[in-house]
Parts: sequence; C-alpha cells; structure tokens
Amino acid sequence: MAESSDYFRRTLRGAWLEASQQFPVLLLTGPRQVGKTTLLRHLLEEGRRYVTLDDPLVRVLAKQDPGLFLQRFEPPVLIDEIQYAPELLPHIKLAADSRRTPGLFWLTGSQQFALMKGLSETLAGRVAIMNLLGFSLRERFQLDLDIPPFLPTVDCLDARERSMRQLPLVQAYDAIWKGSFPALVAGPVKDRDLFYSSYVQTYLQRDVRDLAQVGNEAAFLRFVKACAARTGQLLNFSDLARDADISVNTAKSWLSILQASFQVVLVQPLHSNVTKRLVKTPKLFFVDTGLCAYLTEWTSPETLEAGAMSGAVFETFVFAELLKSWWHRGLQPRLYYFRDKDGLEVDFVFVQNDKAYPVEVKKSAAPGLDSIKAFASLERSGLPIERGAVVCFASQRLPLTANVELVPIGML
Repeated sequence: MAESSDYFRRTLRGAWLEASQQFPVLLLTGPRQVGKTTLLRHLLEEGRRYVTLDDPLVRVLAKQDPGLFLQRFEPPVLIDEIQYAPELLPHIKLAADSRRTPGLFWLTGSQQFALMKGLSETLAGRVAIMNLLGFSLRERFQLDLDIPPFLPTVDCLDARERSMRQLPLVQAYDAIWKGSFPALVAGPVKDRDLFYSSYVQTYLQRDVRDLAQVGNEAAFLRFVKACAARTGQLLNFSDLARDADISVNTAKSWLSILQASFQVVLVQPLHSNVTKRLVKTPKLFFVDTGLCAYLTEWTSPETLEAGAMSGAVFETFVFAELLKSWWHRGLQPRLYYFRDKDGLEVDFVFVQNDKAYPVEVKKSAAPGLDSIKAFASLERSGLPIERGAVVCFASQRLPLTANVELVPIGML
C-alpha cells in the first residue's frame, strides 16, 4: 500500500513483513492506542480481510462457534483484539497445520493476561510475537528508520549520527510530558489531559475490570499512581502496598497486571558469577512518560523539568527509546542495570556475546568523567566492557574516554 503524506512510518514494518514470509501466525502486542491496527491495516495486501473482535456480534460468533467464524473470515485475515476470543486459537492452529502457508493469520492483542499462555500452549513454533509501543523519537520526527537497534558501538552511533535531530532541553521535556501515543503526536487530539483521563478510564474498565477481575478500582488507581511516582527506582513492594493501602500480595498481583498490559517494564539487575556484591531487586519503569507525568500530576513540561521527578522521568524516556529501538525491529534486547552494594550504579547495560555495553543517562549538557565512575565497578564484576555511552543533552557526539562517548538525546 502506498504511504499517504499523513501516515507516520513505523520501524516494525520491515520485521513484520519478513516474519509474515516465514510464520503462519503473527501476533502484534502492545498497549492500547499505540497504532497496532493502524500499522497492520496499512500493510494489508490484496485479499487479506480485516475483522475486529471489538464488535460485540463478531465476538459472540468467535467465542461460541469459532469454526464457523473462520469459515466466515477465511485466511489470510487480520483479527484485531484476539484476547477477547481465545477460543479461536485451537482452530487457528488447525488451519495453520493443514494449510502450511506463511502469513495466514495476523493477530493483534492489547494485553497478555490469558493470551500469552494460550498462545504458548496452542501455537508453539507456529507464531511470531512482536511488540509495538508508542512512537519512538525517530518515528515521531520521521528520521531514518533503517538502522540497527541501539548499541553504543561505533557503527551504530555513526548510523544514528547521520540522521540525528537536535533535541534541546525544552523540546525534549515537551516530548516527555506529552508522551508517545500517536493520537497526541500525529493525530487530531490536542487536549492532552482529556486524552489521558479517557485512556485511564478505558484501561480500568476494559483491561482491568473485565479481564483481571480487580474489585477495587480506586485502590488500583492509587497503586498505578504509586508506580508512576517510582519510575526509574528500585522496586519496593512494601512501599507500593502501603501507599495504595493494599496487601503486599495484592501489590505483586497488580504489578503483574501492569506488566501484562504493557504499562510498566521491569529491568533486572545484571548478575555475575564472579561477584556477589549486587543488588538483586529489579528497577521499575513506566513505558510512556506522558502517561507517567499525567498520573503524577505534573501540569506542564516546565514544571516537570524543574520538579523532583525530572531526572527519573528523563531516564525513563531514554529507557523507552532504547527498548523501542529493539522491539520495533522484532528483537529482544538483553538489557539490565548494574548496582553494587556500595551504591555505584550503571543505568543500563546491554550484554552481547558475553561483553557489556554500559549506558549512563545524565540530564546535563557536559557530563564529566565522574558520570562513568561506576563503569569500573562493572568491569570488576567480571564482564568485560566493550564500548559505552552517556546519553545526555550535549549538542554533538563527543568522546569522553577512548571507549565511551557522549551521545546527544537526539541521536537515539
């Protein structure tokens, strides 16, 4: 399909079409309203039908008579919101096995409560699963998307530098505060607060109430806000439970709901066989900084930038960009953080071929050598450091040491 002038290209396009030549079933997951359906409908080839299980009548047919449903909507087909009718999955398996043709079923799903379990049991070896989040910076500004995922290697940074965009502090925090949902970035929605208010209500009513059986929505919303206030911090279930006035076990259960619906991601600590001086608690990150800022009630980009969460939300923003650079290419990064018991911390560590690629995040235009002092502790842990980076507000890419570079935020 030819791209219209108002369509924002998505990085995932190439990986999706390539997988469609190899697997009979493809599933695109991600939060609500990040453009999953828009992307796949844009990629629809002649002969592929589209059907959404958001339609109550269609959903009833899919649940009560899945065999008849697949006769009515024969593959190749795009089925939207597959989680509403998991009864379809065994019939999709039968169709995939009998036809042995790639690209038969394109599926989308906005959460993983029961969906992923059903897929792993029913469609193992037959399904390619990819994740889509909101716009990356490159998608937002329509920069070069045909580059490798982020690693602080020379080749990777060279490719990004060739198509970078200057992103000064004010513009960066405007993007952070607004968030990455397509409706706000590229769509007709101008009222950011109204969008997020509606989003939270839809999330609570459709995902949480219908699918997770959360009885106390007010307590759950307090819990979500408590998580947003702790983005970029070590996960502490006791604190979260106390702030939401719930039990620790409930906090653990509700956090799994946030993970399954792609609202938060946990980054695990880097373990080493050589040292035991590691904190073993994961770090909690909200996926969308706009939603995070809304939940924590920052009323403008200026108040957010000047406020107590300024550094944590910038780190969250960088994390989301790093994650998108991999997920939107159909890849899963080996991404960790490092922290020893003396408090020395490296914000993010990519691990490739038993080598570490540390990435520090600094809200500064000129970070010094003290910004990477934890890199030495990481190296002592037994994992050799290949190359590192400090993502910051520098105006240009510059070497900090022989193997660590300052990377402007606009290069991501």
